Amino acid sequence: MKKLLLLVAVAISLPAAATNMKPGLWEMTTESAAMQNMPKLSAQQLEQMKKMGVDIAQLQGGAIVNKVCITREMAERTNATQGMPEQTGCKPVNQTQSGSTYTVDLVCDGKDMKGKGRSKAVFSGDRSFVTESEFKGTMHGMPVNDRSKISGKWLANDCGSVKPIAPPQR
Repeated sequence: MKKLLLLVAVAISLPAAATNMKPGLWEMTTESAAMQNMPKLSAQQLEQMKKMGVDIAQLQGGAIVNKVCITREMAERTNATQGMPEQTGCKPVNQTQSGSTYTVDLVCDGKDMKGKGRSKAVFSGDRSFVTESEFKGTMHGMPVNDRSKISGKWLANDCGSVKPIAPPQR
C-alpha cells in the first residue's frame, strides 16, 4: 500500500514540477509487476486509502485505475520535492528537465523503505502524462525490484466527492 502511495505521489509530482498540470479530477492508471502479485486489500486498507484521498475505483488486469483530485496548489508546484511523502524516507535527487521529459532519481533510506529508483515523466500539455519508474531495494525488510508505469489524464474541473491526496500516516 505504501508503494502505491509513493507511486501516485511521484506520478503527480513529476509532471507538476515540469509544467503546470490542470487542476481538477484526474484518472491515474498504475501498472506494476508488484501489483500483479499484490494480495487483495482488506476493507480496512481500502478505507484508509480513501481517507487519504486515494479512491481505488478498479483493479484491471494488473493495473489499478483510480481517480485523483489535483488542487491548484499541487498543480502550481515547481519542485518535485514538494510532492514527495516524507514518511517514506525517500528523497528526490538529480532532477532534470529536457523539453517535455522530466527525470529524477529517488534515494530511499527510511525505516520501512531502502533503495534507489529512477522516474521519468513525459507530458503532453497540462492534461496528460506518462511516468515510468523503477525501484530496487527493500520495503518492510522484503526485497523489491519493480518497474511501474503510471499514466494520467485530466477528466474535469470539479473533483466531485474525490478529495485531494493527503500524506500517508505512519
